[in-house]
This record gives sequence, structure tokens and C-alpha cells, in this order.
Amino acid sequence: MLEGETVYSNGVVCLHAEAEQIDNLGNILARYQAQESYGFALVLFSNSEWDESAVVNLMSSHMPDMHYAACSTAGEITPNGMTDGNILVMLFPKTNFEISAFPIAGRDQVDMETLVSQIIQQKTEFFTHDENEHYWPLAICLMDGLSNSEESLAAALHWGFEEIPLLGGSAGDNLKFENTTLILDGERLANASIILMMKSKIEFQVFKTENFVPTDQKLVVTQSEPDKRVVWEFNGTPAAETYSHTVHSSSVDLAPQSFASHPLVVKVGGEYFCRSIQKVNEDGSLTFFCAIDDGIVLTVAEPTGMVETTKKKLCEIDDEMGGIDFILGFDCILRKIDASNRQVTRKISEVYQDYNVVGFNTYGEQYRSMHLNQTLTGVAFALPNEQKGVGHVA
Repeated sequence: MLEGETVYSNGVVCLHAEAEQIDNLGNILARYQAQESYGFALVLFSNSEWDESAVVNLMSSHMPDMHYAACSTAGEITPNGMTDGNILVMLFPKTNFEISAFPIAGRDQVDMETLVSQIIQQKTEFFTHDENEHYWPLAICLMDGLSNSEESLAAALHWGFEEIPLLGGSAGDNLKFENTTLILDGERLANASIILMMKSKIEFQVFKTENFVPTDQKLVVTQSEPDKRVVWEFNGTPAAETYSHTVHSSSVDLAPQSFASHPLVVKVGGEYFCRSIQKVNEDGSLTFFCAIDDGIVLTVAEPTGMVETTKKKLCEIDDEMGGIDFILGFDCILRKIDASNRQVTRKISEVYQDYNVVGFNTYGEQYRSMHLNQTLTGVAFALPNEQKGVGHVA
């Protein structure tokens, strides 16, 4: 076993490397290509260190026959914990997984009805099977984190896939907010998303977990530009100034660190969901990661116990499944920032290592019909039956 190479009990391979290790990574990929045992690869990469051409050349040179989807990140979660500047390649064995991927155009290119029809057609073709075939169905969405259209796409996907579990994450670019990247089989997609449909012979459980509690402080959106997710006013006063006053911070100090420590949440169906701020603009307005509109009532929340709440959730899943083999996780970049603020980065990274979480830091998370912020969503795959109940986590 080489450094940066992990093989899970159900045959999934996870490889990760820094930019200077590209030759070594290529050699390992070529070795797995020669085995002809893997049907699909998921590639997650920092586009600060790995440009589009490097990723495409890596896959075409060393795995020319492999179907793959690639997504840029705001940070990577490898078997060694949380990192930055890495590339992570997950190989799914044909024996336990069948995966098909297709692109979805942005909302300005196609209407909702057409989107839903396309999704239903793809779903029907892929998930139709004979009575003797047994598997667990799953849909994963990789979205453009700068598209401002995640909510409408999540709704279309939920409508089209119906009862099939859906989750995913929005591509990032390490907090530059300039250029996120999605690649499908060597082709870069512009203003689009990638949908992965999976037939898994391995039992799994989808989940989400967050760590915030609402306060009694309310901010009503009184002037906004919904298409750009920009809020001009809260409670009839300038947005950035009002937010900074409410959270007892100086407007000049407003940055991702402040937004992570003082998230805003909206109540939907009796449950609170984050509507996190992306950045403060020069004109005193605020740009959000999620959809926003006039009249929405936002509640200031306070993050609490990220390490404890995350570990509790993953422990519950581990017990329910009789053991977790690995978790594909979509973790909001604001959780990573908040962990750094509270000096618990090492501890949360250790929790991810303990429960075999791999994935990336996102600009937003999808969970069934919802587009979320400041949340960890994921799919936990169970250990093989012969290993269940052993308890791999202390």
C-alpha cells in the first residue's frame, strides 16, 4: 500500500495527492486501470493547485477508458482528514457499484419542465431492472457553486427522482468566488451541473447534520435582488451595517470568519435551515450562498459543539448500520472556517478520520429537495455483512 492510497472493505479505492506527487498518482491510476475492475471515478480537486488541463490530462493519460466526473473544491477531505490543495480520486468497483452520469444545463438555458422531463427519462432508463436484480438507488448532484440556481435545480431533481435519495454539493474555488470547475469525461461544463445515478449493492444511509441554535434576534429582508442573491436592506436599514450591529461586530471586520460564527437561518416546516452570507460588497450589501427574497424572516443563530454534534450523528449511523465502511461527505466551507475560528479543526478532522469520511468542502449542500449551507450532508456505506457489528470506531 502506497502513501495516499486507501482501499475500503467494499472495494472502493480512495487516492489523494499534492500537486508535486502527480507522477506517482498517475502510476497508481494506471495500475488500477490495468485491473479493469473499476467502472467510474469521482475526482475532487483544488483548482488553485490543479487546473482543468492537469486533471483532464491525468485521467486521459492513465485511465483513458474510465468514465469520471470531476469537481473543484473549497477544501478536500481525505482519509488523512481535512486538507487544502489536494486532488482526491475515488474509484468505484464494478462488482458493487454501477454509476451513470449526465449533465444538466443551467436554468437560463432550459425551463423547469424540460429539466424534470430529462431527469425522469434518465432515471427510467438507468434504474429499470429485472425482478432478480437487487440494489439501493442513489442520485448525487455536483453543482456550479457560482450559478445562483441550486434551489431550482434541487427542486427539479427532487421532483424527477421522486423517492430516490438525493444529495450532493456545490463546487468551490477556495473562497475566491471567481471560477468553479465541473468536468464530465474530459469535457468542462459551463453553467451546468453533473448528476450521478448509482446502483449500489452496498446498503447505505443518507444524512445531514448541523450545529447551530437560533437566537431571538430577527432580520427581515426588506430590499433584495433575488437573481443575484444580494440583500440591500434588513429591517429597512443597510444590510451589512444592520448585520454587523446585530452580531456585535464592526462592519469593516465582516468576512467569512464572521459569517461562519454568526449564521442566519430560516424556518421552514418547523425546522431551521442556514441561509449563509457569502461576502460583503463595497456598497454595503450582502451576497448570500442561498436564495433570498424580500419578506424573508431570518434568525441569527449561534454555532454550538461542532465536534460533539458531528460525532454523535456519525456514531448513531455507525450503530444503526452495524458499522460504516466509508462516508462520501459534502461539508460546507463555513463549517471548516468555524472550526478554525474555534480551534477545533484537528478534532473535527479526527472525527472524519475515525468514521472514514472522504469528500470536499462545498459552496452549498443538497439534501433531498433542499439546498443548504453550514451543513454536513453525506451518504454512509455499510461494512460488508461479515464485518458488521465489529465496531471500527472507539
